[in-house]
Amino acid sequence: MLKAVLFDMDGVIVDTEPLHRKAYYQMFNDVNIEVDDILYESFTGQSTINICRRLVDHFNLKDKPEDLVSIKRKHFKYLFENDSSLILIDGVLERIKDYHANGLKLVVASSASMPNIERIFNRFELNPYFSGKFSGADLKKSKPHPEIFIKAAEFTGFDKSECMVIEDSTNGIQAAHAAGIFCAGFKSEHSVGQDYSKANVVVSDFSELAYSKQDLFF
Repeated sequence: MLKAVLFDMDGVIVDTEPLHRKAYYQMFNDVNIEVDDILYESFTGQSTINICRRLVDHFNLKDKPEDLVSIKRKHFKYLFENDSSLILIDGVLERIKDYHANGLKLVVASSASMPNIERIFNRFELNPYFSGKFSGADLKKSKPHPEIFIKAAEFTGFDKSECMVIEDSTNGIQAAHAAGIFCAGFKSEHSVGQDYSKANVVVSDFSELAYSKQDLFF
């Protein structure tokens, strides 16, 4: 029986990807590197610090990964405060309220930094529905490593078999699979070039994951 849901954030709760993309490409320009679409798409679901480590290695940069992180976050903070296009993913708030009303324990397990998680949760008033928040930036390993979902599941107090992950990225789905937790792959217009083959179920609309339908997917 389903007792807890572990949500990814970017691409699942809120579509911050356009803002992140703008911030990353502004940072790429600042440090004079050219990142193609294939390399950029491979970053989806990973923490900023690990992405910046890859960039330093890939382009043999003299900059420290932490310096790149600071540049990117400076751009993202400005965009977050000034770009009015940031909205919740269609249908996710209704599903969050549905799960909460039916007594499920909700936890966010995102590769985003905790300050960014807090910005989103405060802006869209999501705190009353969630009992825990985990940031991959605070952990030793980044998705696709399962650490974040293992810790989030343990936090709920329920067995992994009673938890479900909702993810939209290849790295996140692989992390859930490696953690041994049922994974709903959320495939939307915002999720480009991702591999859903390891998801237990793939949906394109949050109505498909209604609490009342859990016997069909869980």
